[in-house]
This record gives sequence, structure tokens and C-alpha cells, in this order.
Amino acid sequence: MSSASAEATAPDGLSLQGARVIETDIPARLDNLHWSGFHTRVVIALGVTWILDGLEVTLAGALSGALKEDPVLKFSNLDIGLANSAYLAGAVLGALGFGWLTDRIGRKKLFFITLALYLSAAAATAFSWNLASYALFRFLTGAGIGGEYTAINSTIQELVPARYRGWTDLVINGSFWLGAAMGAVCAIVLLDPAVVSQSYGWRIAYFTGAAIGLVVLFMRMWIPESPRWLMIHGQPERAEKIVGDIEAAAHQQAKPSEIASLPKIKLTQRDHTPLAEVAKTLLVSYRQRSLVGLVLMAAQAFFYNAIFFTYALVLTDFFNIPSNHVGWYLLPFAAGNFLGPLLLGRLFDTVGRRVMIAFTYGMSGILLAISGYLFSIDVLSAQTQTIAWMVIFFFASPAASAAYLTVSETFPIEVRALAIALFYAIGTGIGGVAGPALFGVLIDSGSRLSVFAGYLLGAVLMIVAAFVGWRYAIAAERKPLESVARPLAATE
Repeated sequence: MSSASAEATAPDGLSLQGARVIETDIPARLDNLHWSGFHTRVVIALGVTWILDGLEVTLAGALSGALKEDPVLKFSNLDIGLANSAYLAGAVLGALGFGWLTDRIGRKKLFFITLALYLSAAAATAFSWNLASYALFRFLTGAGIGGEYTAINSTIQELVPARYRGWTDLVINGSFWLGAAMGAVCAIVLLDPAVVSQSYGWRIAYFTGAAIGLVVLFMRMWIPESPRWLMIHGQPERAEKIVGDIEAAAHQQAKPSEIASLPKIKLTQRDHTPLAEVAKTLLVSYRQRSLVGLVLMAAQAFFYNAIFFTYALVLTDFFNIPSNHVGWYLLPFAAGNFLGPLLLGRLFDTVGRRVMIAFTYGMSGILLAISGYLFSIDVLSAQTQTIAWMVIFFFASPAASAAYLTVSETFPIEVRALAIALFYAIGTGIGGVAGPALFGVLIDSGSRLSVFAGYLLGAVLMIVAAFVGWRYAIAAERKPLESVARPLAATE
């Protein structure tokens, strides 16, 4: 690695007089690593956060029956839909605000800020006394989780070698469903009147997430700041030490001849990226990639949030499943969602991004349309409906994770976290926030045909996204991030 103060040329042609230019092989050294215990620890530490999100969302769905029956709250289906939409709205705003901060102050600092917010709000939810307080605490919980999305997906891309990047991203995002299974078990136990009164069971359940969050605080110590981010933000010595420590932990100290042969990149250091440059990058330089990311995010957000936040209402209102039994039906549902990324994830690195995005989105949409029709003509039981959901989301889970993968790897490092935040926010705003409230209204109608119309809308969105992914997505598999999207700080 070498550095010099010189007149550099930025990508937009502006002269940066006196800017420090660094020639570095750190990105190549990170991509040259074999899988090691360090990478396993990163997967565990980041996956636990997704487990938290899965726990939170599952509790919101599984506890909906208890919230309706609570003698103080007495929520309606619409109230539950609105509260769930408040959670998603918080996630949207949290992603935007914290995404902007992530690119400015780094990935690691944001981990602790967002986690502290999540812990406080999750615990406070247990003390809700009416719809307004419950919705507010759910909003703040969502804000913490939304901030986690941006920092975590950025970190995955920047620490994991290129040849493992797709599978790792999908498995970490898929660990959401381990949290969903935990939420289901909590609901089974805490909503059982023989164990605890339903007036208190749902409140105790929300403390579960806060307790897990305390464990995450410790595990976050395993994760270093992104060396790629440090190089651009004027801390090359710290970046060099982190990479050296990772290589030592992996027992992969490269020989001088091997280091000399690695490709290098010249970077002009900067303390931040102006929002005007972010806008130009997303709306002009990478316009097509932006449209692809928006379509993928919006389709999966509607598909997932509309169905998952209201599946308990479908079971209780149409199949007469007692609210304290809903958790049992979630376990196979969660299994399909976790096994999808685990078993199909490697194909995103071998068969390729475009093929697998099209396949998983397309299969999800087709299967939802078929199962929705069977639901509308009343030929499914609660058990066969759950099996249908399990199969559908075996494909939908890697599809949803692929949306985050696409956005996080196809934009330059300087705007990566904010790009994830923007597309998550816009996609969730379009498809996710409205979805639970819409389905709450459709379920309240008591009409199977009305619910089928909602399912059909979700199916069409996924099929459209499949075509967009096939036609316009980037074949980023096994490629260094710097070749997929050249850093804005790279000099000629």
C-alpha cells in the first residue's frame, strides 16, 4: 500500500487539489481469503440480528389474536394492521436516517446505536396501554431494525470473499426465520392460559426480543469496521491492521510474491459523499440498476409483509384456529423460509444471479396464485394451507434476500448503505406499509374472494419482478465488488 498527496481526478471530472491518493490491495486481499472462523463469527453475529427481526415480526403476527382478546386493548383486525404498518413505517424511516449515517460514520458504530434503540423500544412495547402507545413503540422498534438492515448488508458485502458473497448474504437474511420459529414457540407457551394469563402472556413475549438483544451486544464485538470503508475515509493504517488480523486468524498470510501479484486500486480519500453525488449516482450513472432494485424490493415487500403480518388472522378468522395454537402453524412455515436460502443460496453463486432471481420470484408468484385460488374456493384446510405457504416461501425467501443482495452489491461503496436504505424504504413504502393494512381490511370483509384478490396482486408483482430480474439484473456472481461497481473515490 502506498499513499501520496496529489491532484486527483474524481469520477465527475472535478479536480481534488491536495487530496490524499492511496493505492491499495486490501479489496483483493479480502476477496482472496478462504472461508475461516472469522467469517463464521461474522455470519453468527449478523445472523442473530435477523433472528431478532424474525422474532419481532412473528410475535406481531402470532400475538394478534391475543391483542384482540386483551381486556384492556381489545384491538380490531384493522387496529392490528395499522400497528403493523407503524412498525414498517418506523423501519422505513430508520433505514433512511441510519443509512445516511452508516455511510458517514461507519458500519460498526451504527450497530450499537440501532441495537440500543431496538432494545429500549421492544421492552417498552410490553407496557402498551392503548393503540397509540402500542403503535408508537412498534414504530420505534421498527426504526432500530430498519437501521440494522443497512449496516448489516453493507458489512456482509465488504467482509465476505466474492465467491461466497451470494450464499452468505442469503443465509444471513434467511436466519430471520430462526427468529420466526422462536417467536412461534414463545407464542405457543405464553399464550397458553394454563401457563400464563393472556393479559400478560403477550407482554412477556415482547421481553424475549429485548433479552436476545443483550446477547447481540456482546457478539457485535467480533465484527470489525469495514476495511474498504476505512480506506476511503482516511484511515488506511487501521484498515491495514484489520485485514492483517483477519489473515492471521485465517492462517492465510500471503507471501510477498503473492501480494505483489494482487490487483490494486487507487482511491482518493474523502470524509463523506455529498448527497448531490449520491443522487447523481443513483438517478443518472446507475439509473437502470436503481430501477431493478426498486422493483425487486417493492414486489417482495408487498408479498411478504401483506401475507406474513396477517397469516394469523387468516387462520383464526377463516379456519377457526384458536389464537394460542397459531404458533404451531408457523413452525413449518418458518422451516420452508429458512431452508430456501440455505439450499438454494449456493446456486446464486454458481448458476448466477439473473437466473436464480427470475426463478425464485417467478415460482413464488405462480404458486401464490394457485394456492390463493384454492383458498378462494374453500378446498384447503388449515393444515394444507400451511403446507402451501411453506412451499411458496421456500422460493420467496431466497427471492426476498436476493433483493437486498442485488441492491447492496451493485452500487459503489460510498453510497451502498444509503442505497440499501433508499430502496428498502421506497420498496417497503410502496409494498410493505400498505400491505398489512390492506389485508386487514380484506380479511375483515369475511370474503375469501376479496382475500384472493390481494393474493393475486402479490403474485402479479412477483412475476413482473421475475421478468425485470431476468432481463436487467447484473451478473455479479463471484466478482469483486470493485468490478461490479467502481468506487466513486477511484482515480484514473
